[in-house]
Amino acid sequence: MSMSLPFLSSTNNNLIIQAIFSLSLTLIFSFSKIPSFFLHGLHTYIHPDDVTPTNPNSSGIKAAIRRPGDTTSGLKPRKKPNDKFEFDENKAQIFRLKLNHNHLQSRLYFDQFRGVFNFTIVACSSLLLHNFLPAAKDSAGVLSNGTLIPILLGFLGFCRVLIIISRVSFERSASKRSEKQLSVLIACLATIIAFLIVLEIIPNWVFDLGFGSLDGYAKFCTAVFMGVLAGLLYVPATRFSRAYWLGTDQIRCNLSMIYCGWFGRMLLYFSYLLTVFTSLLWINPFADLIVNKNIKNIKSKNIRYANHLTGNVGMSRSDFELFRLCCLLATGVLNMLSLRANMQMFLNEAVLSWYQRLHASKVPDMDYSRAKVFLHNHYLCLAGIQFFSPPALVLFFLGLSRVDDSVLDHFPALCGLIPCSCLVKEMSLFMSWWVVLVLGVLVSVNLALYRQGILYVS
Repeated sequence: MSMSLPFLSSTNNNLIIQAIFSLSLTLIFSFSKIPSFFLHGLHTYIHPDDVTPTNPNSSGIKAAIRRPGDTTSGLKPRKKPNDKFEFDENKAQIFRLKLNHNHLQSRLYFDQFRGVFNFTIVACSSLLLHNFLPAAKDSAGVLSNGTLIPILLGFLGFCRVLIIISRVSFERSASKRSEKQLSVLIACLATIIAFLIVLEIIPNWVFDLGFGSLDGYAKFCTAVFMGVLAGLLYVPATRFSRAYWLGTDQIRCNLSMIYCGWFGRMLLYFSYLLTVFTSLLWINPFADLIVNKNIKNIKSKNIRYANHLTGNVGMSRSDFELFRLCCLLATGVLNMLSLRANMQMFLNEAVLSWYQRLHASKVPDMDYSRAKVFLHNHYLCLAGIQFFSPPALVLFFLGLSRVDDSVLDHFPALCGLIPCSCLVKEMSLFMSWWVVLVLGVLVSVNLALYRQGILYVS
């Protein structure tokens, strides 16, 4: 016996539900510290500020985060004899500290990280709610169906993530100059590949994509945007690969200081494998192994078609389309859940550098490790933005692709530029897959270079 709720009978109920839901989540995230709680308890590492205090009344070792090279005017370098040099092991100490809200809010880009985190959760929740609300059949329009709010939140969220990841990419000390140069190179190469895909120069049997509804100007803009997006994803991909390399202990160092734990390690394994697997689902040679092309013949009364199904364990085309969407959703969610493990591995990079410098020679030079420890503490939230942005883009694009085709028909000025059905469905879904593909390829290439010893974590 079916029962319909009274408040769902009105034509504007979807809009009211979406507005109340979005405002409630916004208020909850505004007055709570969910981003800080999500990162609460991460272990950061700091060098001692003073291991040999000159003041005898001092309590001893004092831990403080300060820029490497900062010295007070009262301290003078101690002259040591040339005939005998002994390294003071006390100066090689490092302290471990559990992060709380007070520590996190002092980090650079914390407000930006908290803002993009909160807005992404609210917007993705609104897009998810849109798929469960019944459509208003008695009237048309974005207000009646309530689709204006998820579209607006999804588009603004996508723009916000794109702006913040572009901003952190130009941070001078956050990444190496070589990484910035490689980002530009990756953007140029990806633009060329995007032109080959969009102009359908690459045969259609390679990629399960279609761009027939786009004109020349739209294809040009799409290819350029794909290239720019690939360039922005290069530095986050390098951070993902280093986190995976350390978190899964590929260097076989067996150091308890950088141990990830079995749960975090499983998250890193599954998130990487699912990213690679999902990126292959739009490649026809791989998709043909999963799709059962003969399953439609089972509805025929002719029994001779049943012989073609022997040994074929594939799924129908409709089930395969749904399966691809579920894999995209799982990839975005799983990479978001791996944020905590990735950020812990980012902090552990500094510990590994400290350990390597400490045992590199009999007279260790700890200035490099001190600088690295400071920078990894200082740019913790910036790294969080880079870990968080790729899965957020995947979920935003995927959510926008699930909006009905007829929604934007009420905006003729926008539909005159790009076909609305292509804008909402095809292009959004394609961009979601493109982010997963670029991330999977770049991470795999970096891991291969680590495996061959061309790159190394230091």
